[in-house]
Amino acid sequence: MRTRKRPLRALVPALAASALFLAAGCSADPGSHSPAAQRVPDAGTSATATATADKDQPLAVAAASAAAPASTAVARPGTVGGRARKTSLKVRSYDSRTRRAVISAAGSGGSSPSPSVTPGGTAAPRPAAIGDVIASAPAPGAPDGLLVKVTHVIDETAEGTEVQTAPTTLDTVLGDSQAKGTVPVDPASFDIERMLPDVKVSWAKTGDIHSGPEGTRMPLGSLRVDVAAKVATAEGAPASTAASVSGFVQVAPEVDFSYDGGASAGSTGSGPGAASLGVSGDWSSQWSLKGRVAASAKPFRVPFAKLHADPVIQVGPVPVVVNLDLTCYFEVSADGGVTVDVQQNFKGDFKAGGTFVTGKGWTPVSESHMASAPVRTSVTAAGRVKAALGVQPSVGLYGAVGISADLAPYLRAEAAGTVTGTILVGSDTKPGIGVTGAWTLYGGLDLSGTLVLQLSVFGTPVLQHPIPLGTLHREWKLADGKV
Repeated sequence: MRTRKRPLRALVPALAASALFLAAGCSADPGSHSPAAQRVPDAGTSATATATADKDQPLAVAAASAAAPASTAVARPGTVGGRARKTSLKVRSYDSRTRRAVISAAGSGGSSPSPSVTPGGTAAPRPAAIGDVIASAPAPGAPDGLLVKVTHVIDETAEGTEVQTAPTTLDTVLGDSQAKGTVPVDPASFDIERMLPDVKVSWAKTGDIHSGPEGTRMPLGSLRVDVAAKVATAEGAPASTAASVSGFVQVAPEVDFSYDGGASAGSTGSGPGAASLGVSGDWSSQWSLKGRVAASAKPFRVPFAKLHADPVIQVGPVPVVVNLDLTCYFEVSADGGVTVDVQQNFKGDFKAGGTFVTGKGWTPVSESHMASAPVRTSVTAAGRVKAALGVQPSVGLYGAVGISADLAPYLRAEAAGTVTGTILVGSDTKPGIGVTGAWTLYGGLDLSGTLVLQLSVFGTPVLQHPIPLGTLHREWKLADGKV
């Protein structure tokens, strides 16, 4: 039975709360009683002045802070001063089935039973109006955050204003803005699902805060997953050749995000001119495979841990909720004839994602730079074996998956004739005593993945079919020899 080590701790954005409302009628015709007329901007500089001042300034992209309450941004597309701005509004609840949300002032205690009436007989402003686009950090009923457009104001409740919503896209809230940044993901924010008994999770973050087995050392911002497991041994092999795999995967994940709304003000009237989304990070793995692995017609893959986080990145005033999943696995294939004792280290980095440009559409991004540290291996008898310790990352926005990838550094050994001995791969490579025949040792890397249609959350055209990232395949000889 799968259990979770600790509850999900979604990152909480850093925003300062502002005053909720100005006096009724400050930006509306006093004679109008439409819902749109009942809504007014947050206190501060006027929306028009703010929009003018900020129009040509790129929006900052940064990780939201866990020290401040969840944020909400509101935009009014197609109106003067309708650019997104921070608000003190809060999504009290959301029903994904009916797409109804309850919105109120943050810190109000959820008490607004009905619209109050001013002495002049005008209804007090409501927190939301028809046409508003609301972007919210994770909220009750919306664990992946919320990006919706208000289509109808239903009623006032004890918790706040109930509204009917419809899905929308990022271009309706970011408009013609520009933003670009790479944001590290807090390693302590991941929810962990252990899929094998002997799995240990460690992480390190700023402030010298560390979690995990004693003795593990890792760079700040890194997440490490250790595993040890037995694998099927070749039929008829002696007990001394029992097969097992052990080691760790260590990664410092980052989210790459960019948006250029240059097309929003063009003739098409909607959609960004460019956008991108991806996952990247520094990588390190160290693992060993011992014994005589059972023969298999195709590689067998064993997932041993699933990790999930919902980091919130602040794109100017807009909280953009990113959904990040990492599935760690090992994969082994063999012909059942060779007994090995293989150890290897891999270090490097990777990036997987997609980039959109108007007129060209979406194109994949698939990059990795890896290097093998010295490997020590013992090979007995003739045969072949290949083993990988990899991770499958996926990243999306507001609950819609956009990119899924598969990163698999591997080691492959081949032996012909009868090979018995020890080989040191490094500055001094020598065949071991008693080796007869030939052996070859390879290091390699496979990176593949897919862009999926949910990337239309940017406001770009919907993909008709998933787009493969393409397969990045590299293999290099570590050592070989003949005696």
